[in-house]
Amino acid sequence: MSQTRLLALVGSLRAASINRRLAEAAAQTAPEGVEITLYEGLGDIPFYNEDLDVEGRVPAAAAALRAAVAAADGLLLLTPEYNGTLPAVLKNAIDWASRPYGAGALKGKPTAVVSASISSNAAKWSHGDAVKALGVAGATVVEEASLHFGTIGQRFVETHPSDDAEALTQLAASVRLLVESVRAKSNA
Repeated sequence: MSQTRLLALVGSLRAASINRRLAEAAAQTAPEGVEITLYEGLGDIPFYNEDLDVEGRVPAAAAALRAAVAAADGLLLLTPEYNGTLPAVLKNAIDWASRPYGAGALKGKPTAVVSASISSNAAKWSHGDAVKALGVAGATVVEEASLHFGTIGQRFVETHPSDDAEALTQLAASVRLLVESVRAKSNA
């Protein structure tokens, strides 16, 4: 069986963000034959602008994102909630990866969304906005692989998610469901 490649896009740019730590923990749960890569560089991508999205002149950071998304078999988005919605950096990544319209790198790409925030709401509004944007962009959202982590400021303040047995179990299940969706798509 060939290697299954998942790409993790983290909506928080902060180096020590809990969403990044959740992505790292998810990568640790990858079963044999599955590789999860955390994408670096979302903060370098200019805001989507059709004037910049011209063949041969697409900004290098945006072109690199598109190439990484296209090369991945599936995506894992990890989103905090900023002011009740999706962080701009993650929405921007969706916008760039969705183009050209109808044929972007996101089209048909199995994608799972993990949301996490300091509130007990567990970033469910951000999750909903991510699912909506991904669906409109043409991704195949794997809802059964969704996860919501609430009160992360308390839960993970002194513990990395990779040291939390329950979080690891949940992340492993999410990754497994995403991989099953990827493999079902490739066998179809």
